[in-house]
Amino acid sequence: MFSETGYEETVMGLIVNAGQCKSCAFKALQEARKGNFSESAKQMAASEQAAKEAHALQTRLIEYDEGEGKVPVHLIMVHAQDHLMTAMLARELIQEMIALNFPAPR
Repeated sequence: MFSETGYEETVMGLIVNAGQCKSCAFKALQEARKGNFSESAKQMAASEQAAKEAHALQTRLIEYDEGEGKVPVHLIMVHAQDHLMTAMLARELIQEMIALNFPAPR
């Protein structure tokens, strides 16, 4: 079972990693607009890593809950889940924007 501290740390980890995911993705887009594709790729890689870390935390919560309501759903948990989903969507859209506007040379 998650202790109160463990629960709070996990939820905050979701929020922090989701924020990092989104922030790095937007930095990647900014760098691509400047023509700095090497830095853009690094930022997208950092965004992906943050998304993976957040997803691992989310998976841990889901596995613990087992669909039985073991994990309390507080407003901060809802916020964390919302933050994660919007960050992941932003990352995916930014990845497509970069690919569409700055195609890799053939």
